[in-house]
Amino acid sequence: GNLLGNFWIWFVMTQRLARGWAMESCVLLLCLLPQIGWAINYKQGDPVVLYVNKVGPYHNPQETYHYYTLPVCRPKEVRHKALSLGEVLDGDRMAESLYKIHFKDNTERQILCHLTLSEKEVDQLREAIEELYYFEFVLDDIPIWGFVGYMEESGFLPHSHKVGLWTHLDFNIEYNGDSVIFANVSVKDVKPVPLEEGGGGAGRGTGGSSEGLSVTHTYSVHWFESHLPHARRAERLRDYSFFPKTLEIHWLSIINSLVLVVLLLGFVIIILMRVLKNDFARYNVEEDGSCDDLDQGDNGWKIIHTDVFRFPPYKSLLCSVLGVGAQFLTLATGIIVMALLGMFNVHRHGAINSAAIVLYALTSCVSGYCSCNFYTQIHGQRWVWNIILTSSLFSAPLFLTWSVVNSVHWWSGSTQALPASTVLLLLGAWVLVGFPLTVIGGIVGKNRAGSFQAPCRTRNIPRQIPQQPWYKHTAVHMAIGGFLPFSAISVELYYIFATVWGREHYTLYGILLCVFAILLSVGACISVALTYFLLSGEDYRWWWRSILSTGSTGLFIFVYSLFYYHNRSSMSGLVQSVEFFGYSLLTAFVFSLMLGTVSFWASLTFIRYIYRSLKMD
Repeated sequence: GNLLGNFWIWFVMTQRLARGWAMESCVLLLCLLPQIGWAINYKQGDPVVLYVNKVGPYHNPQETYHYYTLPVCRPKEVRHKALSLGEVLDGDRMAESLYKIHFKDNTERQILCHLTLSEKEVDQLREAIEELYYFEFVLDDIPIWGFVGYMEESGFLPHSHKVGLWTHLDFNIEYNGDSVIFANVSVKDVKPVPLEEGGGGAGRGTGGSSEGLSVTHTYSVHWFESHLPHARRAERLRDYSFFPKTLEIHWLSIINSLVLVVLLLGFVIIILMRVLKNDFARYNVEEDGSCDDLDQGDNGWKIIHTDVFRFPPYKSLLCSVLGVGAQFLTLATGIIVMALLGMFNVHRHGAINSAAIVLYALTSCVSGYCSCNFYTQIHGQRWVWNIILTSSLFSAPLFLTWSVVNSVHWWSGSTQALPASTVLLLLGAWVLVGFPLTVIGGIVGKNRAGSFQAPCRTRNIPRQIPQQPWYKHTAVHMAIGGFLPFSAISVELYYIFATVWGREHYTLYGILLCVFAILLSVGACISVALTYFLLSGEDYRWWWRSILSTGSTGLFIFVYSLFYYHNRSSMSGLVQSVEFFGYSLLTAFVFSLMLGTVSFWASLTFIRYIYRSLKMD
């Protein structure tokens, strides 16, 4: 009776805990999901809210500050807009402005505010303008960009350096029916107010005095009718070019890469098939007397059939790499498919960030399952430690990198520094969703694990490995196995960097899917070829070698990021550099995990195939 009662209490408590965990997980995931933007309908004269967002150096996309950190017109009480997680991660900090805009009502030279700038404030504006600060406003989810001021360098002797502040903005807004289609800002036919060192000087609309520089900010609003429907307004923003346009349709480069890849794959497959055919013909000869011959001369991979399936050292780490690699393969495929379905557009700020976090949390079960399943197959005993290692293999480096980057942003006052509430939300997502799903996936994988399915028995005493020539060493295989997949994606990599670390809006997701498939195909084929060459030298230590050979593509990607930073971008400063190199290192690590996983499973499938095709004694 007591036993039944205790069991019933345990069962009820477990059910309640499971329901509570499920509820908390659902609430967290709802918080993480991107907000869906519906069309807002206006009537003649309805107020259209203009939010000020952020400012920052033009050449440092990730170095952004709140617009009100500059001495500009601001309300007495700053009211912020509720933001989605993706917007917060993107550095958005939207707040209501003093601009009064009404639907389809034109306004001319409306006074925004009068300011008296101190010497310190003038110097702050001068420094911002000299660093090419731009601002971002948001009107009906449409970003509006413009420069804070104007700078002119002319002559050598005498040299002139002029800095001016834009105190008048012309808002040009397009509408169709009762919805806003597009908006931008211009300073055409407007003269900037000169800002001289020391806070002196005067211009039109200003007055210089001992107390400071008096400035009057004004604005105009002009409405224009558009025939573009609201559903297609993203096309209008995509065609607008405040930032330079370098992202063009690059089919020729992709076709070039595709041809090279097809030739490479064809070469590898044909050569391997011919070599394997000769090997099978030699090894599967009539058995009388042939076994003695197999131990003589250069007989290759048949000799090590009793060692090739000998389990490697560091089993738990290897399985964790395979699990997290499988998780990121699932995550990357999911993101690309969602993009192809049109779920990310230029009006959904930070939607791709939110989607990546939700998918990372949900696909944690994939890493737990794959890691623990294979760990059990290769006779691993410490499966709890394996699950912990799997869950922290990527999250620990991510947390360390984020801590350093976020501290630098916090120290500089950048809006890229995450607030405490967002940090707690992300931590909750990992603790309540990511880690439990890893554990559940690990338990399911352990219970569903079968035998390893090795075609050959493994001898108790390992065979001695002969001395290998230099071209079969790990470093050489890593150089070959890393360079070839990198060369397949090098063209597309520039456009990805220009999107992530620049101002571009990436839209060519179909091409991205093709390149992703090409990358995985090349990695698999190169891994198979390198594994064959390794085994033919009677070296059976292919387990870690297969992961490292193609996983070294991450090193090439990181080296390319150094090249991009110095030769393809104008980024500078501590804040931008720390973020760029920190997250570039993480990206290289993710590529290493993904390609290492594909490489390992391709090699294992190949080895099982060739040894299953032999007539063993």
